[in-house]
Amino acid sequence: MNEPLISIITVTFNAGDVIEPTLRSVSEQSFGDYEHIVVDGGSTDATLALASRFRRPGFEIHSKPDSGIYHGMNRGLDYARGRYVVFLNAGDRFASHQTLAQYAAAITEGDPSPDIVYGDTVIVDADGRVLRPRHLRAPDLLTYNSYLDGMLVCHQAFMVRREIAPKYSREFKLSADYDWCLACIANSGLTRRRNLRTVTVHYLDGGMSQKRKLASLRERFIIMRRRFGLGAALRAHLGFIPRALRRLVRVTPAAGSAR
Repeated sequence: MNEPLISIITVTFNAGDVIEPTLRSVSEQSFGDYEHIVVDGGSTDATLALASRFRRPGFEIHSKPDSGIYHGMNRGLDYARGRYVVFLNAGDRFASHQTLAQYAAAITEGDPSPDIVYGDTVIVDADGRVLRPRHLRAPDLLTYNSYLDGMLVCHQAFMVRREIAPKYSREFKLSADYDWCLACIANSGLTRRRNLRTVTVHYLDGGMSQKRKLASLRERFIIMRRRFGLGAALRAHLGFIPRALRRLVRVTPAAGSAR
């Protein structure tokens, strides 16, 4: 495959307990003009053995120690040959067998072709059962300032033309994807961002940024301050407080309910 339309990049490290549904969701896509690149950080569990079961033309595994997920994503960008790239983390899945076909249609039917194609996300458990919608919805018109409201488009649902995609900042350990999406938007044309207006990704509940929420928020504040200014960053984070409280109420079981 000299230049597939889409490069799907999955970064892994000791992900043997969650990787198989991800690989299966890619292999079962009805659209075939893609490559799938697994960038592994030197796993010592069953990750590589499981990934090897999905070998076929256009599927690659690259494994060597790295310094973390964003280093792995940068390696994936180096390996990628597709016109567009999307990152699908271990444990996450495409929403249906038609998801890549939906992205491809938005790419190939447009004139000019888009810089960014994006969709919505729902949260699922390890068995793929939908738990709830993501608390943020993808906007009809994605702008740079959209991200003052947080990461409105989930990183895994954000497909971008490879030539405008920069490397991820190695400064951040949890929120470099937020910074990267902003950089991609800055490199794109306002009329060349397309919303598929459908759920495209099932996001596994309990990812690293969720487990280390406070540290992730600190990094995001630094990024916002640099990109939007201190005043805008402070106003945005004050606005996040009631939203976070509402979300906590929604996901917390009522007192006395069965556990």
